[in-house]
Amino acid sequence: MPELPTVSPDPERERPSATIREHWQRLFPGLSVTVLIALASAFLSEHYGAPAMLLAILIGLALHFLAEDPKTAAGLDFASRVVLRLGIALLGLRVSVAMFTDLGAPVIGMIVAAVVLTIAFGILASRLLSQSTAFGVLTGGAVAICGASAALAISATLGSRSKEADQQMVFTVIGVTMLSTLAMIFYPIIASMAGLNDHQTGIFLGATIHDVAQVAGAGFSVSVPAGETAVFVKLIRVTMLAPVVLLAALAFRRSVSSDVKRPPLLPGFVVAFLLLGTLNSLVTIPPVVSDWAGTLSRWALLVAIAAVGVKTSLPEVFKIGGRAIGLLVAETAFLAVLVLAALLILGL
Repeated sequence: MPELPTVSPDPERERPSATIREHWQRLFPGLSVTVLIALASAFLSEHYGAPAMLLAILIGLALHFLAEDPKTAAGLDFASRVVLRLGIALLGLRVSVAMFTDLGAPVIGMIVAAVVLTIAFGILASRLLSQSTAFGVLTGGAVAICGASAALAISATLGSRSKEADQQMVFTVIGVTMLSTLAMIFYPIIASMAGLNDHQTGIFLGATIHDVAQVAGAGFSVSVPAGETAVFVKLIRVTMLAPVVLLAALAFRRSVSSDVKRPPLLPGFVVAFLLLGTLNSLVTIPPVVSDWAGTLSRWALLVAIAAVGVKTSLPEVFKIGGRAIGLLVAETAFLAVLVLAALLILGL
């Protein structure tokens, strides 16, 4: 009787589950570190009032030694790239076409012009201060659009994953967050001294303060109408994130050397952002879904910035120098003066 051939296990059937398990085991150590940092940052922010983003990056910087451990490398990289893109994409559910029509063409035009001119000013000033054009786009975009979130998004499209690029991004996040906190305190005073009414104050705060949380804090400290207008204007600035990121990807795609993988022409997270924004414009998203998306986006960005903090050496960040600090301050002052002048001269 002929011997029957033995049937060996099919590796293709067993491999997928094993691969997923192995992949998760590689990611877990580093990813769990970033989640714990995010939880600690949120707790401290809730109890002591400091910005959660700033706390996350500072705690991450203190734990930089973990970046040198091979066990955490994969998880930190995953959090700083994939989780980051998820958080930015989910911001799309917070914007819609209706927001533009409610504010009116003059205010929309002023916001768009302020964003464009601030980024242009950042590029010009960066060249005058012997900084790179990419750094000017990074800082100008962060100041002009939405602070830390914009810095993370723009940095992801510049095509460089070098330590210097990460250090510049960390510096920008720390800088715009601290400046945004100072603006939350002093900008309502400036608006009052300039004689702005509640509606104009809301426009001024929403168009100039970098982070959403500080915009809300400053606006509602003046009045409820000022707070609502400020948050509304701020979300209009958030919609500028997609075109700015797209243009940055196009501009810097050619500058990437041939031996480095070029960033995609249209990054996937920008496509997701636009699709979710379109969906929110065409159909009524239930408030509970929008709230959950906003919460998930905030947590994803918090986890991502924690990972970037761990991967970055604080002494190296300080080497960026005083000129870079001056650049951020100049961009912030330029935006504030520009918007205030538009409100006073045009009477928006």
